[in-house]
Amino acid sequence: MKFRAEIDIMPLKTLLDPQGKAVSASMVNIGLSEITNVRIGKHITLEIDAENKEIAHEKVNEACTKLLANQIMEGYDFIIKEI
Repeated sequence: MKFRAEIDIMPLKTLLDPQGKAVSASMVNIGLSEITNVRIGKHITLEIDAENKEIAHEKVNEACTKLLANQIMEGYDFIIKEI
């Protein structure tokens, strides 16, 4: 079976996000002062060949922990859909 994973990797809430802070400050400059606390991360999509959804989940989790996310500074969440 073939699955698609959509992964969101974000800086941990306890850490400063300088890119998000810069964008938040710029919102005021463009007249969007109601937008605050911007956090910027990564969105990754990938496809997995696996026997079932549970195995696909394990493979994506392994990819995130070993390669895609720096667990000292980032957290991740993902969904898997059969395609």
